[in-house]
Amino acid sequence: MILTKMTKRLILRPLTAKDYPKWKKAHDLMLPPQNEWDIAKRQKIKTNQNEFVKLITDYNKKLKSDEFYYLSVFDKKTKDIIGVVSAMNVSRSIAQSAYLGYFIYNNYWKMGYGKESVNGMIHHCFKNLKLHRIEAGIDPRNKRSIFLARSLNLRKEGLKKRAVFLNNSWSDLTIYSATCDEFGYKWKW
Repeated sequence: MILTKMTKRLILRPLTAKDYPKWKKAHDLMLPPQNEWDIAKRQKIKTNQNEFVKLITDYNKKLKSDEFYYLSVFDKKTKDIIGVVSAMNVSRSIAQSAYLGYFIYNNYWKMGYGKESVNGMIHHCFKNLKLHRIEAGIDPRNKRSIFLARSLNLRKEGLKKRAVFLNNSWSDLTIYSATCDEFGYKWKW
């Protein structure tokens, strides 16, 4: 299975052990939290090499089981890590679907990387992972993420009440989705 996706300016691929310096640099260069959905606000990430090895080991296990595809977003020119896109909770069986996840490190916001990387991941999901459907669950107050979903022509399906447990409480999610045919792919058994 192909695990790397290229876009005009970006490379989407799994982390390897050699990426530790770039991964640490990405976390070290983050600005203070810019809003309540900023990854810097949500997580205190330990950036030592042992934590990085654990992270990669966990990602590789999930990748091999076909349940979670976590791809780091690299700038083609600088080779810096600028974010992450993911296909989470992959369901094969009768659904052939996954949840779409994404974040761009806040020092790279407003440069178009979010749209480019998420669009690349959507095409990767449909072409290489052979999924039929993807969904993005977005906090209804997260206007930037909603704008991104709309700009990619994801379809708003509705509100999922108390869908995820974040920040010590159950949160609602607005669901945006797409199927492979909406992006020019035919799904086959």
